Amino acid sequence: MKHFLHYALCLPLLGAALSAQAVTVTSCDRQLTIAQPPQRAVSQDINLTGMLLALGLKSRMVGYSGISAWKTPNPELMAQLADLPELAARHPSLENLLNAEADFFFAGWNYGMRVGGEVTPASLARFGIPVYELSESCAHVMPRRVASLEDVYNDLHNLGHIFAVEPRAKALVQGMQQRVAAVRARLADSGPAPRVFLYDSGEESPFTAGRLAMPQALIEAAGGRNVMDELAASWVRVGWEAVINSDPEVILIVDYGERSAAQKRDFLLQHPALQGLTAIREQRFVVLPYLAVTPSLDNAVAIETLAAALHPQAFAR
Repeated sequence: MKHFLHYALCLPLLGAALSAQAVTVTSCDRQLTIAQPPQRAVSQDINLTGMLLALGLKSRMVGYSGISAWKTPNPELMAQLADLPELAARHPSLENLLNAEADFFFAGWNYGMRVGGEVTPASLARFGIPVYELSESCAHVMPRRVASLEDVYNDLHNLGHIFAVEPRAKALVQGMQQRVAAVRARLADSGPAPRVFLYDSGEESPFTAGRLAMPQALIEAAGGRNVMDELAASWVRVGWEAVINSDPEVILIVDYGERSAAQKRDFLLQHPALQGLTAIREQRFVVLPYLAVTPSLDNAVAIETLAAALHPQAFAR
């Protein structure tokens, strides 16, 4: 912990460091003030890291974490990260961030931080490291309504303010909004919303997305209905009985982890209790990578892909 003393000595100076460059944004249930644009940022997970890269902030990063041990790398994104160190393969420790002399951490709850864990906004504040929390993840620490694409837009705009790259953030948001609007225009007369079940993983019980997780917004924007939308939860484990009772017409498989999408599909097709499901009988599956179904710039691609699968007639013309 060689940098503990360094950060402790800097704490009294933080108030004096505030200047005209200081910005304040809302992060979950906190007001977060950043004295000046960060120069030694660290990001957690492949989706949050992608946001910083898209904002043109690589030169202001000292590393990233949470990708190599369990996330399927995006080749283009990993090429951009080639000369940046991964501080931790899963969850960074306090020591990881202090040794990197980080001056900003972009993470989320269950995206590198855990309630009561070693790395939290409160624990890092002691060492002068501000934390911006992924908006979707705030459902783990405060009451929230349904997940929305506005969560992603909000994060991009806030990061734009924090790093003083507002025009870049605005352009990224507008680009996403235009693509989503184009999908909605195609779906104007698409008919009923097919029932969709998201399958992340799990054999004894499936891990899926309730209405507080980003897939809720993606499925809705693509003209579908999340069969788990009655669950006031984010990413959550349910019983197979709940899946059977909902009779999904389409199953969305998240492609990442030790088991391939094909292996997950074969497991579902062979599960004895699922043989009566419409999606299984008709073998209607959609596969999307982890990066596309978690809050990221790839959410627009996810909506386009899912909408074309749910409403092929709307995209045939």
